[in-house]
Amino acid sequence: MLRGLACTLAGVAISKLPDSSTAPGQPAKLAEETLAFIRRCARPDGGYDPSPDPAYEGNSDTRLSDLAGVTYAATLAKTMGWELPHLERSIDFIQRRQQPDGSFIHLAGKMDPKSDAAILYNTVQGVVALRALGQLPKIDPSKVMDRFFAGAAFKKLPWYTTSFFPLFYAALGKPFPKPYDDALRAHQLGNQTEDGYLGDHVAATFHMAHYFRLVGRPTPKAGQIVARVLRDQKSDGGWNIKDPAWDVHACFDAVFILRQLGGEAESVRRAIEKAADWALSCRNSDGGFGHFPNWHSDMDAVYFRFGTLVQAGHVPAARRDLPDANTLSWGHAMQPSKVYGPVR
Repeated sequence: MLRGLACTLAGVAISKLPDSSTAPGQPAKLAEETLAFIRRCARPDGGYDPSPDPAYEGNSDTRLSDLAGVTYAATLAKTMGWELPHLERSIDFIQRRQQPDGSFIHLAGKMDPKSDAAILYNTVQGVVALRALGQLPKIDPSKVMDRFFAGAAFKKLPWYTTSFFPLFYAALGKPFPKPYDDALRAHQLGNQTEDGYLGDHVAATFHMAHYFRLVGRPTPKAGQIVARVLRDQKSDGGWNIKDPAWDVHACFDAVFILRQLGGEAESVRRAIEKAADWALSCRNSDGGFGHFPNWHSDMDAVYFRFGTLVQAGHVPAARRDLPDANTLSWGHAMQPSKVYGPVR
């Protein structure tokens, strides 16, 4: 989420297709055609381009970091039991981006590689991707997180980074340090509004819900959050209310909240179904997904739109028995009935 960047670290590039495109096939072919698109994005060096179109520079996460595409390919493949090309090269592609201090960097992308946001994003994505591929970093990156709690530097990060921290430790298989957990929880609770939101934004609120699911605690004001998410859904099924740079992942975020916190209410079920229809409307004739209807297909959009459909139960082959589903990116495979918690 940055949230990949969950409303992202920088402005999103507008990338509409020149003409309206008709989504291919029927839902029965959804997984097959999505995998075919992902495979066409695979590069000989193990990385993944944002799109098979060589002129396309990416959008959201894929524009900001070349670790985004390979991470989303890896976590979706583990969810689906897919075989990806060049696995050893993909592992090497990620490991070559690790620095002597344990952090990961991008070698292509628009972020300032030395910024706190880039260091956090790339290091979390690197660890998540390696775990999905059955590997660990060559250098223990645990100490990288210390910089964010020196002088409360984490408070200067955007709200949509909060769940990066427990995700990092879960993917690494290490305990989430209690002082860090305490500090982050207090920071979120101290800024939560009466309607349950953070920053008046579904993406920031998603990361809070994701955070509490990762640490195995009830999400504060869950009922109020669900009520607002239901109120904010548009008639077309989406939640893109703010500028596209902010709401590029809003549908995924909202569905996670509803699925994880909303229980079995009929209003929740209907909202998720409408969201699934909206996600399908973002599907393009090349088998990929755009961030919005008629936008260019993009590996970032593939993760968030296909991940929305996984959450909505529209991808029957998606594995629901993964013991480490909480380590797979932004929670698309997490089961509402399961209590996830930090490693002890």
